[in-house]
Order: sequence, then C-alpha cells, then structure tokens
Amino acid sequence: MARPLRIEFPGALYHVMSRGNARQDIYTDDNDRREFLKNLEHCIKFHNLICHAYCLMGNHYHLLVETPDGNLSQAMRDINGNYTQKFHYLHNRVGHLLQGRYKAFVIEKEAYFLAVARYIVLNPVRDKLVEHPKLWKWSNYNATAGHNRGPVWLDVDTTLDLFSSNTSEARKQYRKFVKDGIDAKSPYDDINEGNILGSQQFIDFIWEKTVGSEINKEHPRNERIVGRPTLSEIFHELASREDRDKAIKFAKSRCGYLNSEIARYLSIDPSTVGKISRSKYNK
Repeated sequence: MARPLRIEFPGALYHVMSRGNARQDIYTDDNDRREFLKNLEHCIKFHNLICHAYCLMGNHYHLLVETPDGNLSQAMRDINGNYTQKFHYLHNRVGHLLQGRYKAFVIEKEAYFLAVARYIVLNPVRDKLVEHPKLWKWSNYNATAGHNRGPVWLDVDTTLDLFSSNTSEARKQYRKFVKDGIDAKSPYDDINEGNILGSQQFIDFIWEKTVGSEINKEHPRNERIVGRPTLSEIFHELASREDRDKAIKFAKSRCGYLNSEIARYLSIDPSTVGKISRSKYNK
C-alpha cells in the first residue's frame, strides 16, 4: 500500500509529532535529550528550517517548524533517522525506536500559530508532569518567556512580535497567554477532517496549490483525501444551477469525490454528474 501523500510547499508551517515504537520511551535520560537537541540543531541548519517551538516528552516529541524550502520529508528523515542511529549506538540496541511515520499537521499561520505554540509547551502540564510549563526544561517555554537565553537555533522573535514590538511587554503577554491556555480547548478541536488546521479558505488553497497538483495513481483515493470540505459545505446555499455545476466540478476534480457520491448527495443521476464534470468550466 502506498504511503499517504505528504503536503509540502515552500513556507509551510507544521506541527510535527513523532512517538516511540509501541509507545516506548525515546529518551532514557537527559543525555539522550541533549543528543536529540544537538541533532535537531544540525538538521535545522542543514535543511534551512525555522523552529518556533518544541517539547520533548518521554515517549514522543513536538515541533513547530517552518519550511522555507518545502522540504519537510527530507528534514524529518534526518531528524528521526540520525537520532535513532545515535540512540542505538549509545545504548547498544537495534530495531525500531520511533513508531511508523511522523505525524504532521499543516497549520494556517495567521489563524493558529499562537494556539499551536501554546499547545506544544503545555504538553507536560496536560500530562500532569509539572504544574507550570516553566518547570519543564525540555521545551522552548523558558526561552520564549525570557527566563533563559535558549538555543541559538530557536526563533522566539516571530512569537513575541505577535504580542508587542517591546520585548519585555511581549514576554509578559506571552506568559499570560500560555497560563490562560491551561484550561483552554485544544486547537485541534477545530479540525473537521484530515491534517490541515485552518480556515476553509486555507484548506481550499492547499487543495488548489499542492494536493490537487500531486495526485497520482500510487496513492489510493481514501489516502489522498485530507482536509477536504464535506459535500454539505461544498453545496451549501447555492443560488443557481450554474453555481451547482461549478460546485460539482470542484467536488470531483479538486476534492476527489466520486460521481456516485455527488449524485447520491444531490439526488441526481450519476451520468448527469459525469457530464457536468467533463464540461468546460468557466470561472
């Protein structure tokens, strides 16, 4: 079976998570965590990534990274692969350290950057490992909050600039923002389908610019369909038959719905859907 299609484009922002195989710990001690961060620094520089947030837990980790070169898969190959090799060397082990492929959510920066950045640093609090994120030294929280200098490869300015142009005031507001988020809902409650966190306009952009252009027979249809709008959303409050026909073409060509699925939803004959989808589309 083909692997699910990755969404990659220059400038994309991702929340990346990777978990230990069979949920086993991926760090045995703080030395392992330091080795992970050392390799992360190398990969950030080598692959030209921008890291806004991170959190190392016991059996998994979180990253908020931006890819100016649209190369997440290549970067993750080295982030996970290099660390696994080093871990096995240090502990004289073999086999899989990390479980399958990493998980990557594509994030709409304007709408969800801060919510995801906060979600990441609050992981130890949600797991009841500490009462406050400042007590967990294996995340970016203290660096972003101004409690320490942090690693040189960590970009805290992008986060702070969203609060204030004054660094001291920005750090104060960031600390309050994170504290207020302890009891807040998860930003991922807003996801309806797939691995795209953003507005409908952002989802449509992803389909138009990336997913739609890369669909091929190697990837089964049900594995390619990520973040697409539902049929009820596509056909909501259409004013005319022309609008309906445009929506049919969008559902078929951009979202990958079958003629039978569209026909069943609209209570029309599948051959009618096929005829409309093959007709010339005047935007």
